Amino acid sequence: MDKKLKWILAGVSGAAGLFFGSRMLAHQLVKSMGQIFTTDPYHENIAEAFSAAYRVGMQNIWEANLRAESGAIISRPLGSPRKFLNFNGLAFSPVFLSKLPTPLNTKIETKTIIGKNCRKPLILATPIIISGMAYGIALSKEAKMALAQGSAFAGTATNTGEGLWLQEERDLAANLIIQYNRGSWSKDPNILKQGDMIEIQLGQGAIAGVSQYSPASSLPKNLRKQLKLPKHNDLIIGPSHQELAEKDGLKKLVNRLREITGGVPIGVKLAFHNSIERDIDIAVDAGVDVLALEGTQAATKGAAPILEDDFGLPTIIGLCRAVEHLEQIGAKDQVSLIASGGFFTPGDMLKALALGADAIYIGSMALFAMTHTQSFKALPFEPPTQVAWARGKYANRLNWKEGAKSVAKYITSCTLELAEGVRALGKTSIHEVNRSDLVSLDETTAAVTGIPTAWSKELVSQKQYGF
Repeated sequence: MDKKLKWILAGVSGAAGLFFGSRMLAHQLVKSMGQIFTTDPYHENIAEAFSAAYRVGMQNIWEANLRAESGAIISRPLGSPRKFLNFNGLAFSPVFLSKLPTPLNTKIETKTIIGKNCRKPLILATPIIISGMAYGIALSKEAKMALAQGSAFAGTATNTGEGLWLQEERDLAANLIIQYNRGSWSKDPNILKQGDMIEIQLGQGAIAGVSQYSPASSLPKNLRKQLKLPKHNDLIIGPSHQELAEKDGLKKLVNRLREITGGVPIGVKLAFHNSIERDIDIAVDAGVDVLALEGTQAATKGAAPILEDDFGLPTIIGLCRAVEHLEQIGAKDQVSLIASGGFFTPGDMLKALALGADAIYIGSMALFAMTHTQSFKALPFEPPTQVAWARGKYANRLNWKEGAKSVAKYITSCTLELAEGVRALGKTSIHEVNRSDLVSLDETTAAVTGIPTAWSKELVSQKQYGF
């Protein structure tokens, strides 16, 4: 027999033996494990862990172990895993005969103006804006550059977040929202003058308004140098602005920022909460042009789980209350409202616009879009965010120019999808979409939004008789 043929036969025989041997081994293993699972009493059975995990939840077990290991407040990234009330309880009602859908060749208006009564309003091609994410504290320089250029490509704006000033971000962004942070940096008039909008940061949905700190060990050397922070000192962000301690402090701050910037929109950012109407009154009385309000579904680089899970209001509840109050005090056309927290789909974005928001902030989705296929540089051994965080293990591998293209494509895709929804309603602008285009799919959503359920007599009367 030819020597080559012998080797081939030997290889085939070996493979067959390995295949059947593996099958027998797998069979015996499954049989043995199955007998243990199905015959051992509970107190000796590994299935006890499944029962306990189902009752307690794997997330709670993981975090219990992290607390047991550290003895300190744990910092959970990217928001709460809890399922809060959201926009899924609403649906749009498409048109067919009583009104015709909008033809494909008809342009759908998506232009969005923030601070329309300002001397220098912020004019965008889409209502989708990139939310504040801090350079150095949260994101790397490359990640911030990608978001900035991506926002410019898409015709929208990006937000600096609470981090240090990054001139490259300003140079790449067509529209830059500068966050007036609760720290002591990036407040020089020469910096503030470069903003297309100023946002006074009072808090956020995932962390409320508490003090924030970044351990010294987590801060890059160049960041500490810019902050003039000693090597072993933590970075502390206070619970509020010093200016707010004096009488009419917010009004004085708004006026000062407006004077410095020459008339760009001045806004405040805070979380939805059960006294949101009172804070809206204070902000409106202070003369703000923009309210950036965030629900508890929002995310951050890291926050105590108690703040993410158990504080604030879901976005849909807070948004409905804020819009209703602005209408009651006659300020709805005076103040622009940017909603934030848990906007993962164009459908949710369009529903928020229909409920009265003027624009939408996105954070997590912008990061997911930016990392796109570059997330595989970290996977499977590290989470995808390791290519975006300031101290991420793979941050130096992020191709920011490719990330910018991905961000722009994502925002463009979402904007086109918004336009498609507008066509299905027989309208020609995202600003024409309103509450009358929606129906509630459950009683809770109906109670929260004031939009009747699809089966209610009230809605049938409105549709049939036009009132």
